[in-house]
Amino acid sequence: MSNLRSGAVGLQACRHVMAIGMCGLLSACLPTDQPTPAATAETPPALVQLGELLFSDATLSSNADHSGPGGQSCASCHLPAQAFTDPDTSRPVSAGSVAGRFGHRNAPTVAYAAFVPPLSATLEDGDVLWTGGLFLDGRVDSLEAQATQPFLNASEMNNASPAEVVARLRASPSATPFLQVFGADALDPGHEEQAFARIASAIAAYERTPAVSPFSSRFDDYLAGRGKLTAEELEGMAVFVRADKGNCAACHSMARGPAGQPPLFTDFSYDNLGVPRNADPTYFPPDFVDEGLGATLAARGVASADRFRGKFRVPTLRNIAHTAPYMHNGVFTSLRQVIEFYSTRDSDPGRWGATEIPSTVNRTELGNLRLSDREINALVAFLQTLNDR
Repeated sequence: MSNLRSGAVGLQACRHVMAIGMCGLLSACLPTDQPTPAATAETPPALVQLGELLFSDATLSSNADHSGPGGQSCASCHLPAQAFTDPDTSRPVSAGSVAGRFGHRNAPTVAYAAFVPPLSATLEDGDVLWTGGLFLDGRVDSLEAQATQPFLNASEMNNASPAEVVARLRASPSATPFLQVFGADALDPGHEEQAFARIASAIAAYERTPAVSPFSSRFDDYLAGRGKLTAEELEGMAVFVRADKGNCAACHSMARGPAGQPPLFTDFSYDNLGVPRNADPTYFPPDFVDEGLGATLAARGVASADRFRGKFRVPTLRNIAHTAPYMHNGVFTSLRQVIEFYSTRDSDPGRWGATEIPSTVNRTELGNLRLSDREINALVAFLQTLNDR
């Protein structure tokens, strides 16, 4: 499928490099087509510091006044110490501010989200290729727009309106630094819409910093010539790249950014992998179907939206060993389980169960990879080198 091919540039040229682990040649053969986040050099430090405070401010949600230690913050589901994902890995989805409420989608990492471009379509090999967009379904185009939505989602921070968020901010410890950044009248009545947008702008400024996207993994050290990978990790990298093995790099691109920054391990495209339904009735009604990109395109009036039902944006693999559970519905709990699914989805379908939307499943590039236990172990070992320090 064309939406998986765009990350494969230069893979054949790199294949022998992956096998022998020569990082200098690896650097040379990685193309440079990743985007960069907005420049942060001129962003006021006080705005970034405010954004970090707001990111962790649990008083800005409902139940903040009567739920013990506080309500819910961005960090509740995107904890920095947990690679900006939910620290509670016992559930497939995250708990909301209101007890007993849960979303229907596994919270993705905020790390490296600053690099995600706006949703756009291009024509590739006669087929439409959608890339980019925040959230797994691409429904917003900026970090600022993304930051506003959890505040108003009944399954998350559960505020009824921007004015309610701003009212909570007035009583929050974050109010003083907010006024220092935006002015003494920034929280006055009548300024609620502007104040709400400023909350989002501060959080986005923080999310664009190296603190959220540090590029500090062992793979980065290897790529820069500062460290080595083990023989098993190098073997796993070869499995990752080779089109006749895992072929992971076809979607999880190893392309460098235009400024030479290390790979993000995504081409920002969309795919339906045939992930099985999550049958846990606590979080998913029996008839629940997640339309993914299809719903986003339908809301925008795209005539071909049905062709993209059940497709989700390819996530970064950075910190992947720390971001369980996996897939949009959190159905898998380990990296090995994910790889075994990719390898045997079609050759052992009885093991995995039915998918939600079978009509758009990628049937050509995964499902019967025939990976050996050794290759799976090596691939897991390589993926663990992508964890930031």
